[in-house]
Amino acid sequence: MTLIKSISGIRGTIGGVVGENLTPEDIVKFASAYGQWIINRSTSSSSVTIVIGRDARISGAMLNRLVVATLQGLGIHIIDIGLSTTPTVEIAVPLENANGGIILTASHNPKEWNALKLLNEKGEFISAQDGADLLNIAEEGGAKYQTVGKLGTYVINDTYFKKHVDHVLGLELVNKEAIAKKNFKIVIDCVNSTGGIVIPMLLKALGVTEVIELYCEPNGNFPHNPEPLPENLTEISAAVKKHNADLGIVVDPDVDRLALVSEDGEMFGEEYTLVAVADYVLQHTKGSTVSNLSSTRALRDVTESLGCEYFASSVGEVNVVDKMKEVHAIIGGEGNGGVIYPASHYGRDALVGIGLFLSHLATFKGKTQKACSELRSSYNSYYISKNKIELTPEINVDDILIKIHEKYKNQPINTIDGVKIEFDKEWVHLRKSNTEPIIRIYSESESETTANHLAEKIISDIREIIKA
Repeated sequence: MTLIKSISGIRGTIGGVVGENLTPEDIVKFASAYGQWIINRSTSSSSVTIVIGRDARISGAMLNRLVVATLQGLGIHIIDIGLSTTPTVEIAVPLENANGGIILTASHNPKEWNALKLLNEKGEFISAQDGADLLNIAEEGGAKYQTVGKLGTYVINDTYFKKHVDHVLGLELVNKEAIAKKNFKIVIDCVNSTGGIVIPMLLKALGVTEVIELYCEPNGNFPHNPEPLPENLTEISAAVKKHNADLGIVVDPDVDRLALVSEDGEMFGEEYTLVAVADYVLQHTKGSTVSNLSSTRALRDVTESLGCEYFASSVGEVNVVDKMKEVHAIIGGEGNGGVIYPASHYGRDALVGIGLFLSHLATFKGKTQKACSELRSSYNSYYISKNKIELTPEINVDDILIKIHEKYKNQPINTIDGVKIEFDKEWVHLRKSNTEPIIRIYSESESETTANHLAEKIISDIREIIKA
């Protein structure tokens, strides 16, 4: 059982011991700290508003009641948009002119987990410094609660799924007419969370002819590991082939990650969700792209092939967003199926990703009727190998990274987040964990064998450094 306190919020397993798991006391403690942090930033402490929404996790209703009551005790006005998605809350915060937002979700983690994801007044995840300030309030107990006459109000607003769908349809590059003409048949897997409500709404609004629903009952009973990785998606792969569908769509419990299945049942590849969407966007609007250092090189390939510039950021959505703002990127995201489209908002959004991807697929000039797999084959194929090496606590991880840097100093190296070494079109990225003595090692090549070999070579180098 686990409790993880980070700059972006609090995440843990439900039940257990205070301070070690996500218990009611921990929830109240961190909700209080966030509420006080919001009040401290506000120019008018008497009119602070926070939007709250949750995914369909079994523990979600309990967390909701605890968080709402705590924030009301601080005098904060609550707009509860109910069963929702992370990007829906992100959109709702500025539309409601709120001071912040909370999404009760543990994203792709199993059902025993839950979390508080924390947003600022822009509907974006709080910064590292803001997170540090908030954690300081939590540890020092700086919250000040209100008297009975100044308690916060509470209202329910259940209109935001429709507003989110309408928002996607209103994006200039979402081509509803082209999508409707294709008469797509699509299988969806929404892992029994809130995507089961909003994804069918979106597809119907886009004019999709037939939708076969897998696990669209928002009851929080995840039928398989909710992280949208190939090993967890065998059922939708079979269903796409069985129903002779054009593609499959998979989202995680809070609907910020998007994975796709081609018509032949093969995974389109989470890394390639962003690649395909960026390809479509860049064909219509020239500009730069951003992904993190551990994402596939294929985005850079597509970007440069269209005469545009690619930039890399440190790992983490906040870092990707910061880099996108810095370079005025028109599309970006992460290789986990997270599409960030600034023309919509600065957050990963599976609904926006679906609208743009289907627009791309509907207008793709393929040579066969197998449009999805043919589109996927139009991109350079790479394989990412994900490994880690466990170290003893007394080993200085920073020293190891410095020595690896020195060993490969004649190669192109990026050190904004660990050490990333490039070898022509291959790369290895080493990052230390902030919570345990390990180094994560990601490597990419056009060959699975070579990618694994690159990782093994670096692991061997690290072991030699430790022995020396």
